[in-house]
Amino acid sequence: MMLTSSSLSRLSGIAHAFFTREGGVSEGVYASLNGGLGSGDERGRVLENRKRMAAALGVASESFATLFQVHSPDVMVIEKPWDEGVRPIADALVTRRPRLAIAVSSADCGPLLFADEEARVVGAAHAGWKGALTGVIEATIAAMEGEGAERRRIHAALGPMISRAAYEVGPEFKMRFLEANAENARFFTPSPQEGHAMFDLPAYIAARLEEAGIGSVDDLDRCTYGEEALFFSYRRMTHRGETDYGRHLSAIAIME
Repeated sequence: MMLTSSSLSRLSGIAHAFFTREGGVSEGVYASLNGGLGSGDERGRVLENRKRMAAALGVASESFATLFQVHSPDVMVIEKPWDEGVRPIADALVTRRPRLAIAVSSADCGPLLFADEEARVVGAAHAGWKGALTGVIEATIAAMEGEGAERRRIHAALGPMISRAAYEVGPEFKMRFLEANAENARFFTPSPQEGHAMFDLPAYIAARLEEAGIGSVDDLDRCTYGEEALFFSYRRMTHRGETDYGRHLSAIAIME
């Protein structure tokens, strides 16, 4: 039902989970632990799935906060739960409130969880290529610092996301990254299709985290596209011509 990071698991009083697609009640393309309120799945099934995730994490279902994500670099600091029917628009959350789980959804993009054990501050970020390129990682770290964290103490974990082997991109995509920084060329390798390339999103995200100077970076190294039994994948859906896809949730909470 869920995967964990070895580095985050060593922290006292911090609960976290990268939930897989297993252990829920949804059916069809959403089978079975779909946490996406924005999907076409039956809302009642999604709410039951999220209730199960909250229970697995050890928090009340009403203390399980998510966002309306738009691939932005925007971060929100949360101090109390909100109505999930009117979720704020942003792509990362930071909190220091105990027993309030903050979560991001993904289905190929990179889910990132952060924690400063000493300051008791945690963060969660949705980092697809656009969010990573435009600064959601650095913005999350800065928001954590605003709540008392120190970056040298922050531990970050990269959850399941699409791997380089499955992520073919066009020339315009590659040029956007090269224009931002010529050194980004190292994250691209030639693809079988002329003029295209394979993009290493996990390595790009890890590099941004390391350049930010945080304490540690842990990559679970799991591919959402390739491991169909465990993960949803937006790209796999498009390749198959399916109408929709499920979303994973990745969550973290201060338990003390």
